[in-house]
Amino acid sequence: MSQLIGAAFGLEEKPVDLALKLGAQCFQIQAGDPQGWKKPDVEFAGGSKELASLIKEKKLAVYIHAAYVINVASTNNRIRIPSRKLLQQTVDLAKEIDAKGVIVHAGHVTKDDDPKSGFDNWRKAAEQTEMHVPVLIENTAGGNHAMARSLENIENLWKMVGHTGIGFCLDTCHAFAAGLELESLVKDIKKITKRIDLIHANGSRDEFGSARDRHSNFAESLLDKNLIAKVVKEAKCDAIIETAEPGIKDDISFLKKMVS
Repeated sequence: MSQLIGAAFGLEEKPVDLALKLGAQCFQIQAGDPQGWKKPDVEFAGGSKELASLIKEKKLAVYIHAAYVINVASTNNRIRIPSRKLLQQTVDLAKEIDAKGVIVHAGHVTKDDDPKSGFDNWRKAAEQTEMHVPVLIENTAGGNHAMARSLENIENLWKMVGHTGIGFCLDTCHAFAAGLELESLVKDIKKITKRIDLIHANGSRDEFGSARDRHSNFAESLLDKNLIAKVVKEAKCDAIIETAEPGIKDDISFLKKMVS
């Protein structure tokens, strides 16, 4: 199976048209307000069925990024319970548009919490979520109490969720910011998770180990684009670039050439 290279869009940007314009083979959308708790919706003319039909017609593939507010690791019931509900709603919507996966941030606990409680909360969420499409946990750039910033915490997390069939999304900018060595990272992650389902192939505006989550196009990146391409090629999965014009068309073209 060939690797698909694409970009992230908002629905208001007419994602199918943009994907075709940029030469993308797949794309990622945010269904609804990424900072809100409202039930996600594609808000596409003709609804989810029309969008699914158009994606299929144009021979594209789509992923959905779940809202950023989701934190199923939280020990706060007012955050954790709505997070599980919103994640399930996002997965249900993803099924309607025949998405290849739902990406969700791994979340965090507070300084006063035992990290084990966060990992266990993830276990409960993963076991209870009806995964009509793959759910992919994304690694984190910063945060001392994040569930998926360090390899150690990713390993601790996977001990709790690995049996559920949950997947992994590797963000190159996040990994670089977290101080993870990208030269060996695909091997290191797969040793823990046994899988990488999607790459967020992002450059970084900040230096290695900065803990700052600021994506950049490859031309401005402090993270070498050839190293990003190496990660994508070794992972043998689709890649989404989460930046914008100007530059993203060139980045898509570069990655397509490197993995062909």
